[in-house]
Amino acid sequence: MNLQHERIASLCLELGVETVGREYVGLADQAAREQQSFADFLEGLLRTEHSARQSRTKSTLTRLAGFPAIKTLEDFDFHFAHGVPEAQVRELASLSFVERCENAVFVGPSGVGKTHLAIALGYRATQSGIKTRFTTAADLMLTLTTALRQNRLADALRRTVSPYRLLIIDEIGYLPLSREQADLFFQVVAKRYERGSVVVTSNLAFSQWDQMFAQDATLTTALLDRLLHHAHVVPMQGESYRLKDKTKAGLFPAKPKKDPEAKKRVGNA
Repeated sequence: MNLQHERIASLCLELGVETVGREYVGLADQAAREQQSFADFLEGLLRTEHSARQSRTKSTLTRLAGFPAIKTLEDFDFHFAHGVPEAQVRELASLSFVERCENAVFVGPSGVGKTHLAIALGYRATQSGIKTRFTTAADLMLTLTTALRQNRLADALRRTVSPYRLLIIDEIGYLPLSREQADLFFQVVAKRYERGSVVVTSNLAFSQWDQMFAQDATLTTALLDRLLHHAHVVPMQGESYRLKDKTKAGLFPAKPKKDPEAKKRVGNA
């Protein structure tokens, strides 16, 4: 590297265009071989910097989202998950619901892919430059109840709820909430109402949610009113994907398939 290259690299570092500093020599040689105009060379150089920044942004957003693993829509087995409304899921994957500050609620039994799809939407959001956060209901409640007892609830809500355009709350319903936790969860939903999108997964039908929220029917109704007002509800059915190999091996009994003609035969009997 000659002295001029060193000066250019130093200036690029100071100006925060590190990719230009690394790539300009190779791109300059390519421009000379192809007899590009200076404007074409400059455009190519700036595109390279822009692409690198986009890649870094996506990587940072993905890391900060806190996904337990990376799941994509392309990896989801819709052939196995025949009880999942594929067209509705693919519509959600356009992320237009995030632009409109709407919600998505995945409801179904364990193992049918609710968490996979929630993460897949979140990952797609990070790749589109949308600030996203993934958490389980249990972890979120632990964070907020701890902050409440330390008199830092307002700060915790600002850090864990408000900054994100998309908040994913997984596994609502697996553990019952105390009255205090139920109130906190209501605050989360109310704070994001018409301000940011929430993706929720639950193994409970909505008629059972009061069992989870401290048997408080009034609070549950108010919560569902805000959560579902602008929401896409995705009902999911089927067998557990995680247990499919064991079911095939006979370790778990397979669920009997419904016979759509059975009712007709009974009616005609």
